[in-house]
Amino acid sequence: MAREFDLIVYGATGFTGRLVAEYLAQRYGDGSVKWAMAGRSLTKLEQVRDEIGAPASTSLLTANADDPAALRAMTAKARVVISTVGPYQLYGSDLVAACVETGTGYVDLCGEPNWMHDMIAQHDAAAKASGACIVFSGGFDSIPFDFGVWTVQQAAIAKFGRPAPRIKGRVRKMQGTFSGGTFASGKATAAAAAKNPAVFKVLLDPFALTPGFEGPSQPKGMIPEYDEAVGGWVAPFMMAVINTKNIHRTNFLAGHPYGTDFRYDEMMVAPGLGDLGKAAAEAIAKMNPMSSDKGPAPGEGPSKEAREAGFYEIDFIAEMPSGERLTATVTGDRDPGYGSTCKIITEAALCLLRDVEPKGGIWTPCALMAEPLKARLEANAGLTFRVA
Repeated sequence: MAREFDLIVYGATGFTGRLVAEYLAQRYGDGSVKWAMAGRSLTKLEQVRDEIGAPASTSLLTANADDPAALRAMTAKARVVISTVGPYQLYGSDLVAACVETGTGYVDLCGEPNWMHDMIAQHDAAAKASGACIVFSGGFDSIPFDFGVWTVQQAAIAKFGRPAPRIKGRVRKMQGTFSGGTFASGKATAAAAAKNPAVFKVLLDPFALTPGFEGPSQPKGMIPEYDEAVGGWVAPFMMAVINTKNIHRTNFLAGHPYGTDFRYDEMMVAPGLGDLGKAAAEAIAKMNPMSSDKGPAPGEGPSKEAREAGFYEIDFIAEMPSGERLTATVTGDRDPGYGSTCKIITEAALCLLRDVEPKGGIWTPCALMAEPLKARLEANAGLTFRVA
């Protein structure tokens, strides 16, 4: 079916949506991608278009997140919609339903496993029937982690003839802050869990996104510990609750290339050695940036200077039954949540458009687009993947 646009950026007036639109305008402003900006307010869309230097001819579309008819009309115009409008559990359900109904591709930044669990139950079968390719978690959560695991598993299979049954994700370095949208999503998830015990159960279940499959008991990653694999102390990592679920879903969707006995966790490497490292790990474990009611407001986030000064480095350590190890290291050259994420999600959407055969259903980026998206991330998004 012919569509008017290749891409629509929905939420282009929000903090992250604006960065996505700016990246498109700067990197793909040669007309090779037919794209449009969408949101609630035409006036704000015009303002953002002008501020980011997009051409005056850039198409602007309006649709409210709670107007199913408007969302259906919008999604019918595009091959793929990028959604940056969160919290998704509050504002995202009607857009997913519209994309499923119109057979439109969809990529978002969701880090809300309770909502993803519900969307899979409600729409996976219908998406397969309509041909709509729905891709969740197309940003820092969870692409660097999912692709890091995939990279080290490919290396393990090549070297040892089998996948590693145990992988440790270890965040060695990370500089960056979170925006009002991230803060709002975390608060919305916490509020939902407080009201509904079923939500809390989903958050605790590492296999919440693999319907019909439950693997072995998983490492908890909830308390500081000394990790011999990194030669230091490690502490809980706040994004593990979503990343671990997505990695198990990738394994599930791909037919368990990592094995049905695969075990995985994520933790943050604490600075310092010995007692200093232990003290740092314990201090990190007590930190909860979502515990305050005074976080940034939606639409707020780090400055351009802060985004460009940010970075991250994550090790993925494959441990074989023989005791041998392999490590894949993933690095990013910008603030993880925003400077890096805006490039990652755009390249994921373009990969869906150009590099893979779309398959209806609800996917992780890695299960659907592993090799071609990894190549895009290295070429365009400032990510590196190194195996040692």
